[in-house]
Amino acid sequence: MHIATRTPLARRTFLKAAGTMLALPFLENMLPKLGAATATPAAPRRFLGMMTNQGILPEFFFPKTAGADYEGTPYLDILKQHRADLTVFSGVSLPGVDGGHASENSFLTGAPGASRGSFKNSVSLDQVIAESVGGATRFPSLTLGLGEGLGLSWTPSGSMIPTERSPLRLYQKLFVEDTAEAKSAAVRRLQQDRSLLDGLCGQYLQLQRSVSAADRDRLDQFATGVREAEKRLAASEGWVNVPKPKVTAPAPPEISNGNDLPKNNRAMFDLIRLALETDSTRVITFCACVTSIVPSTIPGVKTQVHSLTHHGQQPETVAELRRIEEAQFRELDGLLKGLHETQEEGQSLLDRTAILYGTNMGSANAHSTDNMPVLLAGGGFKHGQHLAFDRQKNYPLSNLYVSLLQRMGVEADRFSSGTATMRGLEMA
Repeated sequence: MHIATRTPLARRTFLKAAGTMLALPFLENMLPKLGAATATPAAPRRFLGMMTNQGILPEFFFPKTAGADYEGTPYLDILKQHRADLTVFSGVSLPGVDGGHASENSFLTGAPGASRGSFKNSVSLDQVIAESVGGATRFPSLTLGLGEGLGLSWTPSGSMIPTERSPLRLYQKLFVEDTAEAKSAAVRRLQQDRSLLDGLCGQYLQLQRSVSAADRDRLDQFATGVREAEKRLAASEGWVNVPKPKVTAPAPPEISNGNDLPKNNRAMFDLIRLALETDSTRVITFCACVTSIVPSTIPGVKTQVHSLTHHGQQPETVAELRRIEEAQFRELDGLLKGLHETQEEGQSLLDRTAILYGTNMGSANAHSTDNMPVLLAGGGFKHGQHLAFDRQKNYPLSNLYVSLLQRMGVEADRFSSGTATMRGLEMA
């Protein structure tokens, strides 16, 4: 018989501390900064990860031929002026990622088992990059989106980072100078949070002496989160009195019609370009959560996107969904054009920005997570090709994430299920 000889740790005590730990990633709203400030590199690299969460009709995306001489498709023809600056992938997926719509949680993490009730996410690609390069900018990363749904960015503890969906609030955050009173209030909040962290450190030391070895491992993870938060607070204080960049672009109006997909997409894309151009951040994610949108401003569209994705191969339904997706690719074309035309030290902003665009489902109609439509633009890679992999036995898309990490200067030879760089993709 086992006889307890110590007082059990009150669950409320640990949850109080753990709850604060889970809230730490949300300090991004207070101008966080991952790591200490560093000198701006001569050739800054940037990352933009984008996903549309209701699939992309594969028959209008995937080329039938591979290599540099691949034949165009209806969707890729919209981007034809950027053909030399992008690579198209087929036969790729994220190993172990399932769950249909739930797989959107894993698009940038590669965490398997999204369909399980016990699923716990892992850190997203953008946050690993931000940990390395985010210290040079006011905002280590920006998590953006439109529509109702989740975002793409997840902390190391598997917590989702809140998504900004208002172009007006984003503009104000990036370019509108805070008042003296607001700056003072921000400093006070940072000081209060620093005091809170000091208190947590004291709690940690007390708990460490009274728990089991297994619990000490968990507390060590907690302590790591506290130390990272301390770095963010210190860096945030450094940006409070630094003037924000001045831009000539006027503030966008607040969204008045959530169903106007092209207009709302364009507003966010314009701000993404400005955020990168002003070096306000070097890491951005954007999730187009179009599930419940009825994009009726697109001619010929009158139905909710989610309903259309379950088209059952009905020609009229497929045609309506195609109009929506073509509108999304036209906005992507505009973003790529704007980045290509923006010059920085003799290079285009597109050359310095790796843009991942795709979707979490290869077929929204079947809720399949195989054969994901994905492309990569810019970022200093050798492009102008279609990398075609086995559509029956898919190649790990997570290997592309390893390539992106290395291109961003992160020393990594694996990420999630990725254990090598992307085969056939080379740096320029």
